[in-house]
Amino acid sequence: MIFYAKMEGRGCGGRHATHRGGRGFGHGFGHGFGGGGRRGGGRGERGERRRMFDGGELRLVLLKLIADEPRHGYDLIRQIEELTGGSYAPSPGVIYPTLTMLDDMGLIEAQQSDGAKKLFAITDAGRAELEANSEIVEAAIARLTAVGEETQRTDSASVRRAMGNLRQVLMNRLGDRDLDNAALHDIVALIDEAAQKIERL
Repeated sequence: MIFYAKMEGRGCGGRHATHRGGRGFGHGFGHGFGGGGRRGGGRGERGERRRMFDGGELRLVLLKLIADEPRHGYDLIRQIEELTGGSYAPSPGVIYPTLTMLDDMGLIEAQQSDGAKKLFAITDAGRAELEANSEIVEAAIARLTAVGEETQRTDSASVRRAMGNLRQVLMNRLGDRDLDNAALHDIVALIDEAAQKIERL
């Protein structure tokens, strides 16, 4: 099940919706839609959670995905989720207002589609925007990909199974009324030893 992020920032109206060209996404829209995610972003230097996107990065990522091929809102959500290995999915409340903003700015345009979903394609102005902000786009995509690779390493089925087994064994053993302090000390020592061995791998 996907748990979507809540919208952050100041929305898409007012003076923040004025495009000034070049690196406009990074400044003119600095407090727009960044958003958290199902598991948030990465961690900062002190271990605190950081947002998945800074400033206008989300808009640029959407623009890049639309440049690859015309897409609708749900497809964009799914593409970002796939890039992150399922660990992050922006909410519809973030995606659709951002698409409306990009459309109003002339960076994307709606296309006719067979279904009810509205497809968006990039415009020449959108391609120019991507070119002007290519380094930001590449860094954002690389970060999403890195999150996906980390998710595969740390959230594999075998690791989850082993952790689940350990949790169940601990709950059963600690719930034993006959467990004395000496046995409890041995359990703690075994867990500490395992943690130290894993850390040295």
